Amino acid sequence: MHITDIMRANSPTFSFEFFPPKTPEAAETLYQTIRDLESYMPHFVSVTYGAGGSTRDLTHGLVERIQHTTKLDPIPHLTCVCHNEEEIQAILLRYAKSAIGNILALGGDRPAGIAYDKSRESFQHAIDLVKFIRRFNESGAHPERRGFGIGVAGFPEGHPATPNRLVEMDYFKAKVDAGADYVVTQLFFDNRDFLDFRERCALRQIHVPIIAGIMPITSITGCKRMAELAGGTRFPATLLRALQHCQNNPEMVRRVGIQYALEQCHDLLDNDVAGIHFYTLNRSDATRIIFDSLGIPRHPNTPVSTV
Repeated sequence: MHITDIMRANSPTFSFEFFPPKTPEAAETLYQTIRDLESYMPHFVSVTYGAGGSTRDLTHGLVERIQHTTKLDPIPHLTCVCHNEEEIQAILLRYAKSAIGNILALGGDRPAGIAYDKSRESFQHAIDLVKFIRRFNESGAHPERRGFGIGVAGFPEGHPATPNRLVEMDYFKAKVDAGADYVVTQLFFDNRDFLDFRERCALRQIHVPIIAGIMPITSITGCKRMAELAGGTRFPATLLRALQHCQNNPEMVRRVGIQYALEQCHDLLDNDVAGIHFYTLNRSDATRIIFDSLGIPRHPNTPVSTV
């Protein structure tokens, strides 16, 4: 379905994010996760794209497999990094042929370990990719007359590349005005950051749905890696104190992280969030516990997927 139809018919939405597996063992973990979570019938699932498009073929394959073998609605990430217009055009045509309804257009992470000159890229920023997808939509190449629904990233704590928060909102509004239908935020651990970001968007006349990105902490190692990957994510003292008290007990760390994420979700729902997007890290246990605690019902008659 087109994202605007999904958001209009369902409020709030609940969705998951997966990343392409690189090994047979990782693939089996992911496919078991998909089978575990499919019975909750999320409104959509997203599939990430590696830095510099390093997992581009894996992403395409996973998106198409989910599309054709499950009841889930996949939304692929697409990034600017290491792509020219011809490559993006080919990817969009491939997704259109598979009746993929939506794209999440992102700037993308700088590739590690290789020489990289951003100035030579066809797409300098996410706004350029949004504009390109919008032109593709207008070409009529997609079987849906409106083309792809287009999502963009939001940064409740501020974009790491733009420390001036006023300028950042100028850039963000321009990106949305270029053709975005919805926003999915970077992960955050203090709901006040999200609510403030949402209010600042309203003040700038940004009225597309803003979906909150939530990632339950399940290990101290994962917490540290999260801080590295998320580019400046702020960990509130209350969360750090709770984790510190049980840092030598992995099971208690997991419980604390899940409980904290659950409390975030309850508060977001009380504040009329448009949707919650769970960064699953390709595992289902934390997300299942949160869903069950929120009272989101399973659909036991959902056919078992063949992923």
